[in-house]
Amino acid sequence: MSETIRSNGFTNEVLSWKAWLPTVELASATPEQVTVLEESHPQAKTSDYYLTLAHHPAILRQRSLAFNAIMYAPGGLPRAERELASTVVSRLNECIYCASVHAQRFEQLAKRNDVVAQIFADPATAGVSEREQAIVQFSIVLTLEPASLNASHIESLRAQGLDDGQVLDLIHSISIFAWANRLMLNLGEPVFPGAQESRENSCPDAVKGF
Repeated sequence: MSETIRSNGFTNEVLSWKAWLPTVELASATPEQVTVLEESHPQAKTSDYYLTLAHHPAILRQRSLAFNAIMYAPGGLPRAERELASTVVSRLNECIYCASVHAQRFEQLAKRNDVVAQIFADPATAGVSEREQAIVQFSIVLTLEPASLNASHIESLRAQGLDDGQVLDLIHSISIFAWANRLMLNLGEPVFPGAQESRENSCPDAVKGF
């Protein structure tokens, strides 16, 4: 069990996520919606996020195919470093839920969370090694100032041992979170441990599940 980090509103704790829009009801879902949910993620049928996106199953299918290929494909950039970049982007975009998920995945893969604490505190100075610092800085530039990125930024990654395929993996990982974060930020909100229970206990007429 990793040490709990809470910093600047971000955390590595397991959070829930509450949709603002109606979610697909499995009992009345179409066969295509059910199939796409099963293809997308093992917990998709119980996730407000996937059950919201399932209103447009063709789009969800393409989203999941791209996301899973970018984040989970074998070889190339180590998985932990893809998760590191995703955590940086989510921190910069202020997506609390995504930052928590990908911080956890980095910790599971890297068996440490020192750089997670640094990212939550100040992404601009984060990175335990020179390679991590280069990945973090590249993630910051591509997220905040994409038009300013040039060949020198690629060379900074090559100098830390990333080959061309790994650089492309990193760019894909950073770029897809421009999409992933915006979906999360505009379709619902994170729920911290205990917050949902507290809300329901204080408001007996609260509508559950929406």
